[in-house]
Amino acid sequence: MQLHFSNEGPALVVAVTGRMDALTVKDFETAAAEVAARAPERLVVDFSGLEYISSAGLRRILTLAKECQAARRPLGFCALSPAVGEVFRISGLTSVLRIFPDRASALAGF
Repeated sequence: MQLHFSNEGPALVVAVTGRMDALTVKDFETAAAEVAARAPERLVVDFSGLEYISSAGLRRILTLAKECQAARRPLGFCALSPAVGEVFRISGLTSVLRIFPDRASALAGF
């Protein structure tokens, strides 16, 4: 899994590529700590390059959402591939997380 950070206006965008599973979720966890340290006004997680997400990845996503909610930091996810989107739908995350079709929508949606 690879993570790329970019500042876009008042938001920090984290683009995730590859696979988020039990072996790679620690990288995302470390990145989430970095994000907290940077304290962006808004956070967008771009999953356009994410091929697979496991239950370990889903747990970390929920933890990130709780951390952002506690810090009153808006959080949005965007560009879920069909496979990743299906996992989000089956697990019920589409009803509790802000999910946008693409990065531009996510940045405009706050």
